[in-house]
Amino acid sequence: MNADISLLLGLVLVHLLGDFALQPSRWVEARYMHKVRSAQLYLHAALHGALALAVLSAATLTQATGASWNMVLSGAAAIAVSHAVIDLGKAYLSPMRLRWFMLDQLLHLLVLVGVWLVWLGHWQPLVAFWHWLFTPRVLGTAVAYVLVTRPLSIVIALVIQRWSAQIDNPGTLIAAGARIGMAERVLVLTLVLLDQLTAIGFLLAAKSVLRFGELRGAQDRKLTEYVLMGTLLSVSTAMVLGLLIRLAVQGG
Repeated sequence: MNADISLLLGLVLVHLLGDFALQPSRWVEARYMHKVRSAQLYLHAALHGALALAVLSAATLTQATGASWNMVLSGAAAIAVSHAVIDLGKAYLSPMRLRWFMLDQLLHLLVLVGVWLVWLGHWQPLVAFWHWLFTPRVLGTAVAYVLVTRPLSIVIALVIQRWSAQIDNPGTLIAAGARIGMAERVLVLTLVLLDQLTAIGFLLAAKSVLRFGELRGAQDRKLTEYVLMGTLLSVSTAMVLGLLIRLAVQGG
């Protein structure tokens, strides 16, 4: 089983190397400019095929998997061709949208998983993952992480809205506070679930140091109290939610 996971991780590793470390920016620019006529598109796909070929060949030589060299070549070719098709489709979309970047990487990952499953010749890893996914621990954790993002941002904004009008010019980026709060709660929830409550104190101390200069310079007691209230609400709700998840999982 460890060898099977190592093969998947190896394919993911060379994908990351090929897509980021070994892809010059001029290749990306050429793909968006020339699209299907871009030589760099096919060169990039061939690079991914070669990297996948190296991983699959190493797996064949070092593991008693019974895989043939036809499977090695077919797997590498499937990865190369699919990479070219996916990247070509992405070339017709906006390059500055996070959603298209995430979709692009997800499709590449699905192809790698598909090649891996065909290589193994059975669906047991997928079945095991499916059973693991639908457990109280995993589902409860997923619910907690969803709650600490947008839902709790709305709740906290509604709680402190009566004081928001009193802050005429907070001097921050639009919606930056909400996104900082989401990241903060995700980190706090993670630390609680890992039973690292002490680290939350360091997180609060670091945030206090970063904001001390700006709040002191503003000489605005209202802004100081507003920021403090938002921070305490954000951290405390994430901590309580994390503790509840831990109790529910341990109790189950």
